[in-house]
Amino acid sequence: MDILYGRNPVREALRAGRAARKLVVAEGVADEPRLREILTLAGARGIPVEMAGRGRLDDIAHSEHHQGVAGYFHGRPPLHLERVLEDCRSPALLLLLDGIQDPQNLGALIRTAEAVGVDAVITPRHRAAALTPAAVKASAGASEHLPVISVPNLAQAMARISEAGIWRVGLAAEAEERYDRVDYREPTAIVIGGEGEGLRQLTRRSCDRLVSLPMTGRVASLNAAAAGAAILYEAFRQRGFAPR
Repeated sequence: MDILYGRNPVREALRAGRAARKLVVAEGVADEPRLREILTLAGARGIPVEMAGRGRLDDIAHSEHHQGVAGYFHGRPPLHLERVLEDCRSPALLLLLDGIQDPQNLGALIRTAEAVGVDAVITPRHRAAALTPAAVKASAGASEHLPVISVPNLAQAMARISEAGIWRVGLAAEAEERYDRVDYREPTAIVIGGEGEGLRQLTRRSCDRLVSLPMTGRVASLNAAAAGAAILYEAFRQRGFAPR
């Protein structure tokens, strides 16, 4: 059972058709437009709604940032790399995250990925942030509309992605090639490294190309979410901002 909280995550989970045991809504907030929509969606599917004080919502969410709503949702079925590769639209666009530790960065990257039409987000199972309720909230519920899978070995997954005919482009601060010199109209997997350390050596060696973002400021680099957004939107631009 997954506990999701926040108006956007709960609404998007309901929109995506995720099964729920019940919702808990704070007393006195049901007139807000997004909450009215949530209650309408829940009512249409026969999902029970419990009205409760904010203290109970704090306890359920383990956070004060629940925006007056939480839900007990059934877990999503596990996803596998082979199925993701089969379901990719043409040309494929994947986002691989190598050791993102911060749930806020993970959620922000998922939100951007969903906005630009990425087919799936792939993360390592270990030494990386999981798709927790905090990450789902940071994604504004985008994770409900986009496959997010964890793999036991990212390098092996990258090898399989290459076998599927998808180019692997890693973002590295020291790379000489600029990020906008790549043709992202080809099937592409964009690889973003973790906060601080960037791409691990094995991940670097698994990339077909390494690219960097040009910078003129005094700060050495952007954070992972901002850097990922820049390269994802370049891919989206090259593809003509076409819906997928």
